[in-house]
Amino acid sequence: MACETKTWLVLHLLLLVTCYMQHCVHGQSSQVPCIFIFGDGLSGNGNNNMLPTTAKANYNPYGIDFPTGPTGRATNGRTAIDIIGELLGFADFIPPFANTSGSNITKGVNYASGSAGIREETGKHMGANVAFGLQIENHKIIVSRLAANLGGLPQARNYLNKCLYYVNIGSSDYINNYYMPQFYTTSRIYSPEQYAKTLVNQISLYIQTLHDVGARKLVLVGLGRIGCTPKVIAANGNGLCDENKNADALIFSHKLKSLVDKFNTLHLDSKSIFLNRTARAVLDRSLGFTVFNNSCCPMNSNGMCIPNSIPCMNRKEYVFYDGVHVTSTVNNLTASTAYDSASNPETTYPMDIKHLAQYTFT
Repeated sequence: MACETKTWLVLHLLLLVTCYMQHCVHGQSSQVPCIFIFGDGLSGNGNNNMLPTTAKANYNPYGIDFPTGPTGRATNGRTAIDIIGELLGFADFIPPFANTSGSNITKGVNYASGSAGIREETGKHMGANVAFGLQIENHKIIVSRLAANLGGLPQARNYLNKCLYYVNIGSSDYINNYYMPQFYTTSRIYSPEQYAKTLVNQISLYIQTLHDVGARKLVLVGLGRIGCTPKVIAANGNGLCDENKNADALIFSHKLKSLVDKFNTLHLDSKSIFLNRTARAVLDRSLGFTVFNNSCCPMNSNGMCIPNSIPCMNRKEYVFYDGVHVTSTVNNLTASTAYDSASNPETTYPMDIKHLAQYTFT
């Protein structure tokens, strides 16, 4: 049965790759005109490179499997949103906001920042980052530039209505805030239930702001099993996942999924979907993973790879590349099922990214 599952998924991935290659060969346009990316190090591609912070990934061994080497992506190869962009038919990666000079911003911008959170203070013990609120402000700058390029704000909003907005944030609000009482007070102020409610309420305000400036197709990504990250496991000292932290992540994700329902009910002129990062297929042993609790690269105390360290050779067998970020193999599986959830319907709600891209409003 496991062999059949793995074979079926491999065929599914090959089909997606074939579909993407056909877009490239025949010069067809992408399925959405642009992608705007908000989040933390799981989606970042260079916005932290010039910031005074240890939360950056522009050095070896990051990017060891990326065509141009280290770029600021906190993994060995491509991020999940890199791959989703390819599946949507984009020939080039979406540029980081910090390096949009000379870039085609009509294809989109990546605002994600390593260690950044929904809360402004999150991750600041590591140095500077671009919190979600500032990412929204940076997007307003891009909207103004698009309005100038497209002939006015109404034309820009009409264009943005067709674009994909991808929001993957919240992990750092736990790993680099709530679980660090030596730096932050949140765990003394809020219970896990209260904290998740506070975070999702803030996300709701930010999503409303994005809607106000033109966003109509939104992807909201839930949290993974943060209690099973190598950084948390190493801190536990027993080699086991922290199931209390996994439970905290589930509270947040359930509330985020409910926000999707609420937003879809309130705004009939837009469609939001929820991506479930705890879906079983991503971490199934039948898919070739053998190492779940350790990082592929030697990690320092903040969970990042030690500069110029030697990573594992069997990277396709590892779930995690460093202490908190997954390998490009996991990103590939996450992206393919998020784009087309036929192989794992639990991944997306109420539809997958492929159908969101095709969605038309009546």
